[in-house]
Amino acid sequence: MDNVEEVLKREKEFHDEWASTIDLENINVESFFESSTAPENRFILTRLGDIKGKKLLDIGCGAGENSVYFAKKGAICTATDYSSGMVEVAKKFAAKNNVKIEAHTMNAMDMDIPDNTFDITYASNILHHVDQYKTLKEMHRVLKPGGKACFWDPLKHNPIINVYRKIATKVRTEDEHPLDINIIKYARSLFKEVNYDTFWLCSLWIFLQFYLMERVNPNKERYWKKIISEEKRLRGEYLFLEKLDDLVKLIPFMKRFAWNIAVVATK
Repeated sequence: MDNVEEVLKREKEFHDEWASTIDLENINVESFFESSTAPENRFILTRLGDIKGKKLLDIGCGAGENSVYFAKKGAICTATDYSSGMVEVAKKFAAKNNVKIEAHTMNAMDMDIPDNTFDITYASNILHHVDQYKTLKEMHRVLKPGGKACFWDPLKHNPIINVYRKIATKVRTEDEHPLDINIIKYARSLFKEVNYDTFWLCSLWIFLQFYLMERVNPNKERYWKKIISEEKRLRGEYLFLEKLDDLVKLIPFMKRFAWNIAVVATK
């Protein structure tokens, strides 16, 4: 297995290159949190409540969509990413949206941040790029007592998504490692309260629709971005499938076969 430095170098190179291609003009931050096809963030938002004046750390900030959204809601945001290219994009995106954020290049597994600093730590689609256990420890460490750690990431158990990952090699990094559902047990060993749910079971039909019927090349267009950008077209179909998902998840052990997991944990 490659050492951590080699993995981090590849991750940084991949995300720096991606950062150079991002078009800030076409990003609608509200859609990433409030649209029907963003169930992970809707789950998180309902458990965060009013965030005005709260200190929030956005880990693996990417283009800054999350930090900008939270800043618009009144949070005091600090954005971090191991990709310096993404950090620069996040700064530009915040300025474009007339909100203030701090932004720093930082390793999520070893953050240069004092203990008990933030009210909220937030990480979207990040843990599967890093050592999830070290990163969760760091998210816990920098939280104030009573603070909330929020994250959502892909799970490794669904065969359809695993086929998609093998096909979509150009839009993901070679070192990605989707989470095991047992990450919940580890989170419960750190935090005093852990709430979670999983999303996208029957609703993964939309991925098959993109590939088999609409012939969308998964190496030229990120499906998880497409489901957000085309939410209006997909809304009725998705909401019907989401209801089916809710029924399927009542079956023992079926939650683990969803695409994504979302967690809100209290220190």
